[in-house]
Amino acid sequence: MIEIEGITKSFGQLQVLKGIDLNIDKGEVVSIVGPSGAGKTTLLQIIGTLDRADSGRVIINGTDVSRMKEKELSAFRNREIGFVFQFHQLLPEFTALENVTIPALIKGVSAAEARKQALEMLKFLGLSDRASHKPAELSGGEKQRVAVARALINNPAVVLADEPSGSLDTKNKEELHNLFFELRDKLGQTFVIVTHDEGLAGQTDRTIHMLDGRIV
Repeated sequence: MIEIEGITKSFGQLQVLKGIDLNIDKGEVVSIVGPSGAGKTTLLQIIGTLDRADSGRVIINGTDVSRMKEKELSAFRNREIGFVFQFHQLLPEFTALENVTIPALIKGVSAAEARKQALEMLKFLGLSDRASHKPAELSGGEKQRVAVARALINNPAVVLADEPSGSLDTKNKEELHNLFFELRDKLGQTFVIVTHDEGLAGQTDRTIHMLDGRIV
């Protein structure tokens, strides 16, 4: 599903990634852990095609994204990859429903069909009664579930999550962690999760430990 070969990345004189090799299977839930500065988020951004490596290859679902130009890379990202961030990144002026429809509209789905798909996804995540609420009217856990719905609306092959439960209380953390495994079992997505949460890392199928830009 995801093949990473010889990935390096530097910012100025600082080499952040020092030759990363990693394979992740379809339907696997993988956590990436390590101290701050280990290169976890940089690696996740490169896997998600939000940043480019200095050298090496990233192959997702059989496609070598390292060779793609920006326009086709943007379309691939929208179609194949979903993102969940620590602070949900919902647009405050839009309702939960409108936030969830955005990736589908970018993909070219009609407004009516995007709305239908978004309502189905919100229902699946237990948020039907919150569809017309804006982010300021939602709890922290509800905001993250809306963010998960947005990540899933285009049925991506891969979901990448960067500290997804970092801003949540214990109850909402547990609910979000359980949700990832429920989604994997029902929808078959592959999850790659950067986390400092030992409880979440302990639940995943495999934990990748990073230190000083390398997998250890």
